[in-house]
Amino acid sequence: MPRYKLTVEYDGTPYVGWQRQENGPSVQGAVEKAIHAMTGEWISLRAAGRTDTGVHAHGQVCHADLARDWKAETVANAVNAHLVMAGERVVILDAEKVPESFDARFSATKRHYLYRIIARHAPTAIEALRAWHVKKALDHEAMHEAAQMLVGHHDFTTFRSARCQAKNPNRTMERISVTRTGELVEIRASAQSFLHNQIRSFAGTLKLVGEGRWTPGDVRDALAARDRARCGPVAPPYGLYFMAVDYGDPSSLLRHEDDEDL
Repeated sequence: MPRYKLTVEYDGTPYVGWQRQENGPSVQGAVEKAIHAMTGEWISLRAAGRTDTGVHAHGQVCHADLARDWKAETVANAVNAHLVMAGERVVILDAEKVPESFDARFSATKRHYLYRIIARHAPTAIEALRAWHVKKALDHEAMHEAAQMLVGHHDFTTFRSARCQAKNPNRTMERISVTRTGELVEIRASAQSFLHNQIRSFAGTLKLVGEGRWTPGDVRDALAARDRARCGPVAPPYGLYFMAVDYGDPSSLLRHEDDEDL
């Protein structure tokens, strides 16, 4: 049975998240319906990571097993056509045939996320539900310094949701950076896997540093406390973007802790 790797872009605003649920429309459900319209098959997609309600994606990855051996380009074009006809805010950026050993979740070696903040007094119009609006100017250099306290292998109990279902809170953050271009502040993070609400927890905490209410040392101490009560406010979901997934040799299957809902 041919396996296809799909790279998916979506506006998360109208969806309850990636994962198919009973309480509203999901991105997974939209793609599965489009595949059914194309092939007549009902399949279950497996994704590299689950995104929460309102979270967007530029490079989500999932895989699909189809009965017929379609050309990859045909799969992408046909699924997109059905997504457009259904009025979905989801696009297949690329389709690629991969070995059956490839798994969108377990073969992933690194995931990349972006959190966007618009720091200005005036409300947002174009960026509404695309970035977190903060009325005060933010010191992005202090935020970047504080973010380095989170790099490395740590127990991230402070920065994970109380509803997180991961087996343990230990993760290795390979890279976290904070940059500013005009009024736009961007937080980028890369790791093999993340905990539920981890990036949004980082963003809300680093905002306190940018406002001068916390110091980088306060972030270090909050991390060391391993106490959810020591976390800053959780940033809203609509500023978060799933940017990309890295894979090693697609013929090998790497098993590790997978992403929780972000």
